[in-house]
Amino acid sequence: MSETPDSPQTPAAEASADTSQEPQSSRPVTPGSQASFGTYRGRPVSFVRRGTRLQGRRQAAWEEHAERWAVDVPRHIANTSVHPDYTFDAEAEFGRKAPLIVEIGSGLGDAACHAAEENPDTDFLAVEVYTPGLANTIIKINSRGLSNVRVVEANAPEVLATMLPAGSVTELWVFFPDPWHKSRHHKRRLIQPEFAELAAKALKPGGLFRIATDWSNYAVHVREVLAGAADFENMHDGERSGPDSPLTQVWESGVEALVGGAPVKEGRAPVSTEHTGPNEGVDEAGGWAPRFDGRILTSFEGKAHEAGRLVFDLCYRRR
Repeated sequence: MSETPDSPQTPAAEASADTSQEPQSSRPVTPGSQASFGTYRGRPVSFVRRGTRLQGRRQAAWEEHAERWAVDVPRHIANTSVHPDYTFDAEAEFGRKAPLIVEIGSGLGDAACHAAEENPDTDFLAVEVYTPGLANTIIKINSRGLSNVRVVEANAPEVLATMLPAGSVTELWVFFPDPWHKSRHHKRRLIQPEFAELAAKALKPGGLFRIATDWSNYAVHVREVLAGAADFENMHDGERSGPDSPLTQVWESGVEALVGGAPVKEGRAPVSTEHTGPNEGVDEAGGWAPRFDGRILTSFEGKAHEAGRLVFDLCYRRR
């Protein structure tokens, strides 16, 4: 999910933004979606939808190809909600029985489309709430001649809770979710104990949950959440600890306290981000995975590297 800056919008304002800029879906719309009011199952949703309008190539791609590549789900009130009675039939959608990889927060579709090219025997579902990002993904699907990628505009917890059959997913990817830096916004972070339960439900036994973030505070948060999830085991438990830990290296460098979301421009002094997590000196726990080779280096990740930040990979297996 593409990272976005913090927003002062209230849940009610988000609900308004979610529905006011787009035409009504042709699918049945029924009342009762908490997501339309900025929450899902009593929790704040992890996204703020800003840009939903399409122009130029994106608009043309959506009009011409969305019917083919975008999963048309029945809604509640919001355009991102999924009716709880709807179930995604991957075999019918793709016309075959194959491993299914789901990417939550697929952004512009770089990771899913690259992986689909490299793995033609695997099917991919890209989940995103940013409509222009979905349109960009559709452009990539068409330009690369892919047939094993579908996109869906939907709130991720609803996708995992009801849309995907239990045990139907081979791998679940969450790359660079919105870090929600401010302490009062940590409740909006996507990966929470409740989300881990939903991920475990959707994944088949032995399935993998891959996560990447470029902020140490979120990395520690994820590690703590998944350590408390009985359904998951860390594939790299205890690895890359002490001096070899990227967390230790970030603490030693202090880079997150000085460098913001983009490289420091020549002639300008870096400013404090105030987003660094607690500095414990040495990370004795470890548990960090090596960089996932199946994740293409996107421009977003490249900017993080240019800014001097490190990327934290984690990989968990469904017990």
